[in-house]
Amino acid sequence: MKDDDCTELLRWAAPRLRLRLEGFHRVRGQVCKRLGRRLHALGLPHLAAYRERLESDPEEWAVLDALCRVTISRFYRDARVFDALRDELLPALLQSSPVLRVWSAGCASGEEPYTVSILFRRGLLPRFPRARLELVATEADGALLARARKGCYPRGTLRELPADWRTEAFPGSDTEPCLTPEYRDGLIFLHEDLRARMQEGPFQLVLCRNVAFTYFAPSLQREVLAGLVARLAPGGLLVIGTRESLPEGGVDLERVAGALPVFRVPVSR
Repeated sequence: MKDDDCTELLRWAAPRLRLRLEGFHRVRGQVCKRLGRRLHALGLPHLAAYRERLESDPEEWAVLDALCRVTISRFYRDARVFDALRDELLPALLQSSPVLRVWSAGCASGEEPYTVSILFRRGLLPRFPRARLELVATEADGALLARARKGCYPRGTLRELPADWRTEAFPGSDTEPCLTPEYRDGLIFLHEDLRARMQEGPFQLVLCRNVAFTYFAPSLQREVLAGLVARLAPGGLLVIGTRESLPEGGVDLERVAGALPVFRVPVSR
């Protein structure tokens, strides 16, 4: 399968999935490899035949949509963002409320919400002993969600966690250590696609990183942004990916951590 043929198929299919081709720049090779395996599984000779399959079989679109989801996740990814949350932003929220409600939207295999749980217990509870974490994590890919619920990870995904946190949360010497039960408390994992449904707020913190504002078409990005902001409490925080930007014509939010992609909902909205 030629790269140009794969790119042309994605260019044709992306708008029908409400995705944007530009979002696949860094992962297009992986998506094309997946498409090659799908063609082999279906016994199809080339992508033109696969396009015909899509046009005649509506259920195949869901398969293609899943093939286009490429997740790259690890604990404490983009450390400066989590440092800012731990040192300044979340303590300010906990000054006014003992309950921290968090939504991890598009949580992949769970590294992000578990990072928040570890950060909360190791970095915030010593200063706010009466605080409580309520965290819901949602993901459209059922296989990734099953991995998240299991809570066991290759050691390479843990390398950016502060060393003492890593030792505390993942004790033992297994090649794929499992998170201790303490750090699962208060977390709920749900099978949910951002394009179809969103959690009910209000939340003090929403993390939506490297999904909506990378892969979704601009009009869908604006819809998702409006939905996320509507679910944030006044003064609540929205975190997106470090390579992402909010869509033009969307909701005006205040950037609160310098150049980091952390935004605050106005208190007086």
